[in-house]
Amino acid sequence: MFKVNPYRPGAGLMPTYLAGRDEDIENVTQMFDALTMNMPAQSIIFSGLRGVGKTVLINSLQKIAEDKDIFCRHIEVEERNDFISQIAACSQAFLRKVSTKEKFKHLIQKPLEAIKALVISLDPNDSTFSFSMQEKELYKSINLTQGLTDVFTTVGETAYKTGIPVCFFIDEIQYMKPKELGSLISALHRTNQLGYPVMVIGAGLPKIYKMLSDERSYSERLFLYKEIGSLTDEQSKNAIEIPAQKFGITYTDAAIDKIISITKGYPFFIQQMCQVVYKNAVEKEIGCSCVENSMEEFYKLLDVGFFKVRYERCADSDKKFIFAMVQCGELPCTISNVAKNLNKSVNSVSTTRAQLISKGIIYPIRYRELDFTVPEFSGYIERLEEYKLWCEKKE
Repeated sequence: MFKVNPYRPGAGLMPTYLAGRDEDIENVTQMFDALTMNMPAQSIIFSGLRGVGKTVLINSLQKIAEDKDIFCRHIEVEERNDFISQIAACSQAFLRKVSTKEKFKHLIQKPLEAIKALVISLDPNDSTFSFSMQEKELYKSINLTQGLTDVFTTVGETAYKTGIPVCFFIDEIQYMKPKELGSLISALHRTNQLGYPVMVIGAGLPKIYKMLSDERSYSERLFLYKEIGSLTDEQSKNAIEIPAQKFGITYTDAAIDKIISITKGYPFFIQQMCQVVYKNAVEKEIGCSCVENSMEEFYKLLDVGFFKVRYERCADSDKKFIFAMVQCGELPCTISNVAKNLNKSVNSVSTTRAQLISKGIIYPIRYRELDFTVPEFSGYIERLEEYKLWCEKKE
């Protein structure tokens, strides 16, 4: 029989109850209030491991911003997609909104020219706009930082004059190319200096802090950094209990403690675990036995849907590096211990390390230490037959 399930595991899916993010939402909402008063607000970067709810949080914030009549666009950066063309398209969408108001139509031409220049400097053969040969030759000479800064400042000026503030929500920032990231930082910095109401709310893996500081030293002052982690026990308890309450379902204290112990407070894991437990429950009160009976299905779903998709992105050399990390026993581990487990020198495994960081599988912690970006990934590796065979061959 079909039973409505209040738990929603998924990539960025909004849970029926968002636990543990009240303070972040309140702080950013106040920044939105400043933006609506035509005052520039500090941009924000949320970082954290996979499954902690970064995308859910910025999606929630976007809804709040839209309710305050802030122009918003969501950009998801992917390795194969071009970020600059996406930001250009979002800026065009802003101009279309402005153009619907007759008294503001005269403000469009300046930012539109800047967008055209950015697009053609990126790809002279782009067919988004019609260009004369003279325009093409002229725009080819514009570098990326100059082009993006012109777009941001002219869009910002239009936002200021029309009273329509702008907020770009950028997810998976770690996939941005260094040149794109540097240009974005410079463009946003100049726009803020001019006092225009444009801000960026971004999200990405922990390595983005280093990426930002490597590109521009002043990025530390430009952005407010906030690390998003697992939920506290009390927050986890609310995430478990509250969604089920509207259906008259409760949990015993022992069941809640068991779920928290299994999921380690990671929001995605809580949603996935509770979805399975709720589906399997036959009583109005869910006890510890129901949780225990659901564990095998829970791990199977994680292995197939959450862990495997990331593991399969790895080349053979990547997988061996991962195996060597897991064999260290305790994470984070040093690259020297990983190299030792592979019977190689540190220099010889540095390329593989860089590839795994680029793919978002691992990230550096402190000096020469590494950990997985996916919580409990080492447990998944230990369950793999491929890993067990690799260990046997080493013995």
